[in-house]
Amino acid sequence: MLPDRIRRLAHSVVLRVFRVLPPPVRRGLVRAGTPSYTVGAVCVIEHEGTVLALRQPHRPGWSLPGGLLERGEGPGEGVEREVAEETGLRVQVGVPLTAKVNARVHRVDVVYRVVVARLPSVRPGGEAREARWMSPEEMRTDADEPTREILDLLADVLDPDARTGHVGRVVDESADRSR
Repeated sequence: MLPDRIRRLAHSVVLRVFRVLPPPVRRGLVRAGTPSYTVGAVCVIEHEGTVLALRQPHRPGWSLPGGLLERGEGPGEGVEREVAEETGLRVQVGVPLTAKVNARVHRVDVVYRVVVARLPSVRPGGEAREARWMSPEEMRTDADEPTREILDLLADVLDPDARTGHVGRVVDESADRSR
C-alpha cells in the first residue's frame, strides 16, 4: 500500500491530467468507470391522509403511479405522462420531493408529491388494473419492495426533524492507522 502522501500526490496528478483532456474523452472515461442506473419517476398523490395505490400485473402488491423515463425525457414530464396513462389524471408536478437511490439494484426513483383537495375520479389504464385510495400504513402491508422503500422515505422526508443536519468532527484515518 502506498503511503498517504504519495497517494494524495498521485490523485492530484491524475485530476490535473483529466482536466486537460477533451470533454468527450472525459465523459467517456467517467461513463466507463461508473455504474449505470435505471431512472424512474413516481408520484405520491394524496387526499386527506390517503394515497392513490395501483395494482399492476408486472408488480406484486400495490404500487404508486409512475414508471421508467423514456430516452431524453425529464422526470417531471415522465411522471406526468405515466400518471395520465395509468390513472387518467392530468397532474402538474412541481419540484421533486426527494429521490430514492437503490445502489443494490442500480435504480433511481425521483419522487413527486401532489396533494388534492377533492377526491378525483380515477380510471385505471395502461399497465394499471385497479386503483384504490388507502392510508400509507395500509398500503405498506401489501406493497412491492420499491413502493415500501418510497413510502418509508416519504415518512422520513415529511418528518419536520428530518431536514436538520449537523457537523461532526472529521476523523483523520491516517492518524488512526498509526496507533
